[in-house]
Amino acid sequence: MPTPAPHAKEPHDALGYLVKHAHLRLTALTDAALAPLGIDSKDFGVLRVLVGREPMSQQAVAAKLGVDRTTMVALIDGFEAKGIVIRKPDPADRRRNAIELTGPGLALYRKADAAYLAAEDEFLAPLDATTAALFRRALRAVLALPTPDGRDRRDRGRGLA
Repeated sequence: MPTPAPHAKEPHDALGYLVKHAHLRLTALTDAALAPLGIDSKDFGVLRVLVGREPMSQQAVAAKLGVDRTTMVALIDGFEAKGIVIRKPDPADRRRNAIELTGPGLALYRKADAAYLAAEDEFLAPLDATTAALFRRALRAVLALPTPDGRDRRDRGRGLA
């Protein structure tokens, strides 16, 4: 068997690989935790954006989550059919729809939030509390950097309401 060159790198040591597979693991855990509620992590993201806010346009929700409009329409259609959200014309611009959580939608969010937090705890279980806090802080610092096109990631969705 040939000996690897001293400069050979393992793919699982690459940062991109680590971040991607950490994301896949967290998504698998959160999807499993949310499944008994009839939703997945994408659905939970929509609920999380809507909770405690004034009604928002579909475009603004999509921009905050970084999903395309087609995906957002499908998510909102499903939620509307289940009575989780209501869609109504945006009073500021009737060409747009404003999305708002219903009472059952808020109740679903509360259950989903508890399930999601339990899944996050399971994901972070190999880390002590200090390391888990540092991990979150490091991710926030990386994500606070402007995108390659110069946009501030924190501005996602601004101006689309």
